[in-house]
Amino acid sequence: MTEGMMSISLPLLYSFRRCPYAMRARLALLDAGIKVRVREIRLQNKPPQLLAASAKGTVPVLVLPNGQILEQSLDIMHWAYTQARSPHLTNATPQLITAMATLITENDAEFKPWLDKYKYADRYPQASQHDSRQQACQFIAKLETLLSRQAQLQSSQPSLVDYAIFPFIRQFAAVDPTWFAVAPYPKVRYWLQQHLHSPLFQQAMTPFNEYAINGAEGELPATKIQAISEAATTK
Repeated sequence: MTEGMMSISLPLLYSFRRCPYAMRARLALLDAGIKVRVREIRLQNKPPQLLAASAKGTVPVLVLPNGQILEQSLDIMHWAYTQARSPHLTNATPQLITAMATLITENDAEFKPWLDKYKYADRYPQASQHDSRQQACQFIAKLETLLSRQAQLQSSQPSLVDYAIFPFIRQFAAVDPTWFAVAPYPKVRYWLQQHLHSPLFQQAMTPFNEYAINGAEGELPATKIQAISEAATTK
């Protein structure tokens, strides 16, 4: 099989580098060691191939070699870890799986809307930026409590739930870094810094040329990348 044929047989990921949903999908694919082709898109210039694969026109979208299409970031994460027989799922108790799902749902359904109001305060004049941040901080405080018990959100090592939530906390911290640096969430700050400086995240943020301009594609490697050093998780 030629290199070109092997490339075509790979899953195809439509992604946008800064989107937190696409970011969580890339983190899981890398952590699971699954090689995929990547088409980087710009939301203002969506390629017709993306819209043909998924009418919703948002990222991430993963097109599998058998034609199956995964249109939700969490579906992509679960698919990646299932393919890799990852201990994130195989070693998780039903109680842990429920706890992870509950926390991710809270992030997506409750924290994310307040994050948007905080980050894009000019678009939501009905709520002050300060009030939106206070509402978002209810979730940050919950994470602080969890991280006071162990190094990561549900265990001593990074897992699906950390990669699913971390991109959104990254956005939250970046709205007002000066405030966040002194906010009463030291455990969350340390956890965030671990992930920001991890080899896994650095690889996940590799820039690719925009697909719509010249048909350029990139690849996420199949080599499993170290997430966070053991020393960092035991500090």
